Amino acid sequence: MSLAIINAMVFDGESADLVDGPVLVEDGRIVAVGGRADAAERVVDARGGTVLPGLIDAHCHAYGISLDMLSIEGSPLSYLALTGARRLRAALERGFTTVRDVAGGDPGLARAIAEGTIRAPRYLYTGAALSQTGGHGDPRGVDNDVCGCHGHTSEVVDGVDAVRTAVRDRFRRGAHAIKMMTSGGVMSLADPIRVPQYSAEEIRAAADEARRRGSYVAAHAYSPEAIRHSVENGVRSIEHGNLMDAPTAALMAEHGAYLVPTLATYDAMARRGADVGLAPVGLEKNREVLAAGAEAIELARAAGVPIGFGTDLMGDLEDEQLQGLRLQVEVDGVLNTLRSATSVNADLLGRPDLGRVQAGCPADLLIVDGDPFTEPSVLWDAPTRRTVVQAGVPVGG
Repeated sequence: MSLAIINAMVFDGESADLVDGPVLVEDGRIVAVGGRADAAERVVDARGGTVLPGLIDAHCHAYGISLDMLSIEGSPLSYLALTGARRLRAALERGFTTVRDVAGGDPGLARAIAEGTIRAPRYLYTGAALSQTGGHGDPRGVDNDVCGCHGHTSEVVDGVDAVRTAVRDRFRRGAHAIKMMTSGGVMSLADPIRVPQYSAEEIRAAADEARRRGSYVAAHAYSPEAIRHSVENGVRSIEHGNLMDAPTAALMAEHGAYLVPTLATYDAMARRGADVGLAPVGLEKNREVLAAGAEAIELARAAGVPIGFGTDLMGDLEDEQLQGLRLQVEVDGVLNTLRSATSVNADLLGRPDLGRVQAGCPADLLIVDGDPFTEPSVLWDAPTRRTVVQAGVPVGG
């Protein structure tokens, strides 16, 4: 099918200047921006709106159905997949045409999406994240005696050889990248948030396996010590990074590492965490990192670190996904935030054909009702009219 989006300005994912449409699409790909739309089989009238690249959430959890990690790991995978399918469909309808799932996902879910059984964003998954015993991905509290050796979103793996085997198996199962927990976290019950996790040798083993596979390691890390420990041993993507300092930001820039901030989750947990079951220890940890998240973005921007966009929303907090854009705009401005959620994230994923409105790119697009540079709220206000196009086909019509 050929498609033309008319009466719209276009943000191409990179330039500060909007350009005139229309956007012309054939067989799921953009063929031109500008020109005549006479021959299109289908026309979408944007009525003065703006065409953006489809948004990319680089820190999403399809199986993150609860803020109780042990509850997630104890649930049947069939239930997680069915609930995850609903969460993914909702993300697509908000305008997120690509997600990177950095703690979960598997070949079955990916196959169902690829075959059209599930309508979902383009889905890049890591499989279960790797956690050391007692690390952020270990769901057990100090008084739990259950096994934490295998789970749906995190797996406890200790030792260099075991890490290598786990990484190789994830790539066998179609993983896009590898996720490691290299510091404590908000939701985990038994680990201080600042302490680096995994040995240098274990991180290097994972990074070596990923690099030889043409991939990379994304690391959950908060503190300067944990971020340095990760980046110096080969990690490419730092998730969260809230407690970063200026020297650590400079080190990240030197190594070409990306920062993927997740402001939405801390803001949502501060307001709603107690109501949706976040443990008291998690609420206390969240207070420590909440205000620091904005400062980390400012430090990373000043140092020249490429900054992506993620949300990390668990359980019922998933409906805050678009508010992540608002929070990042308040810190980093509209242009930088739109780049973060489109072209920068695409480069992080190694998919420069995504996150851009350019000839030859897949026609994954979001049409918002107005100009986000003069009225940023069109990006996140739910009542605002928006049209999502995935691979050249309007979602829901």
